[in-house]
Amino acid sequence: MADTADSANTVDKLMAQRREKLESLRQTGRVFGNDFRPTALAESLQYDYADWNGETLEARAVPVAVAGRILARRVMGRLSFATLQDRSGKIQLMLKRDVLGEDAYQMFKSLDIGDILGVQGELTRTNKGELSVRANSVELLTKSLRPLPEKWHGLTDREARYRRRYLDLIMNPGVRAVFAARSALIQRLRSYFLERDFLEVETPMLQAIPGGAAARPFVTHYNALDHDFYLRIAPELYLKRLVVGGLDRVFELNRNFRNEGLSRRHNPEFTMLEFYQAYADYADLMDLIQNLLAEASRIIHDNYPAALTDEALDLDGPFQRLTLTEAVAEHAPGAGDYDLGDPSSVAQLAGSLGVNGESHWDWGQWLTSVFEASVESKLDKPTFITDYPASVSPLARRRDDIPEIAERFELFVAGREIANGFSELNDAEDQAERFRTQAEAKAGGDDEAMYYDADYVEALEYGLPPTAGAGIGIDRLLMLLTGHNAIRDVLLFPQLKPES
Repeated sequence: MADTADSANTVDKLMAQRREKLESLRQTGRVFGNDFRPTALAESLQYDYADWNGETLEARAVPVAVAGRILARRVMGRLSFATLQDRSGKIQLMLKRDVLGEDAYQMFKSLDIGDILGVQGELTRTNKGELSVRANSVELLTKSLRPLPEKWHGLTDREARYRRRYLDLIMNPGVRAVFAARSALIQRLRSYFLERDFLEVETPMLQAIPGGAAARPFVTHYNALDHDFYLRIAPELYLKRLVVGGLDRVFELNRNFRNEGLSRRHNPEFTMLEFYQAYADYADLMDLIQNLLAEASRIIHDNYPAALTDEALDLDGPFQRLTLTEAVAEHAPGAGDYDLGDPSSVAQLAGSLGVNGESHWDWGQWLTSVFEASVESKLDKPTFITDYPASVSPLARRRDDIPEIAERFELFVAGREIANGFSELNDAEDQAERFRTQAEAKAGGDDEAMYYDADYVEALEYGLPPTAGAGIGIDRLLMLLTGHNAIRDVLLFPQLKPES
């Protein structure tokens, strides 16, 4: 506690000093200017002039204007240096009193780490060979009132980085690279589908009936209608309404919300890619996703090496494919001693693994619970798990040859679910019956069961063509591609517990 109090007192004293400097600068009018325009970025200067020696730079007298934040300074009598950071990287500034003039040089000497500058000058190279901007003029654009942190390590500081991501971005260039990679990933996913004649659409985030997944929703109240609404848990049912309307290929990059706990792999607000293709089945989508993820992996690995860690995965195919029953038989401890096609036998297997179920569970629920408890975490290599029980897949089409099985897959990599997809159920009567079963489960206390959506059933009654659809978790995919084990590392503003 004493160390915390001392640190707070030190910050208060430093802030008071900086406020005094700001007040003095206000008298001169040389602060918070808004007319400086940089002409170059640090990274481009370092790249474009990498082969130019000092003599060539002096002879050419290349003029530049750069702007950014001071991260380091070495102040001397007649010559000083500073490190300037802009959105692309860092470059050194060389400041001479004889060139700037006494007033401007003294103003620079009074500046603090974190202040934002605009500098005009010419490129030069120091005796040590470092490319620098020799300043002809310096303008303070923004005074930083709070001192930047000096060290970032340990668990406490990691949480501070999440809470104050702006500081994390200033202090850690690798963090910038992760979010540049995230942007590039989303751009490539979008262009991939546009190239294949998919239409990008938007569907409601506020829904009168939440649907499209088994999850607990967030509830809000719409005052004008005096009615409770829900933040969407998935856009699925709206996207399939569009396929009914003749938009045969649609996709949405969307935010979803699920009222669940926080963990290294879960954030209640997350980004999904969902897409639907008419006249396709779940096997077609597995091929598409395998190709898509291979391209995404190459984009990240080839262009954003600073975003990667040693654990980053390469997703070049082909991916393994196992049915759910095959996966349980291969990986669940003791599965060989049980009949995986018999409900009571699978329930006994679940009990031997410590899985707690409900007395009303059917074969599919018991088998899926065994898979989730004892198999998922073992699927390190990219693996499509296929043919889930229809009872746990309320929106998926049944197999024609085995009605108890749905044409559904999930993709697992490094023990994490990355994608979920299926051939869509387009039998309106079957869908209505499954909704009724879900509604009964909800009435019995299952908070994650679906509501009965009469409007969606009515849409199906007009006719949904044979269709397949899938969702890919963007956050988890980026975790894999960059080697991060915590979802908070790939979200700019992850959900955290409120500070006391």
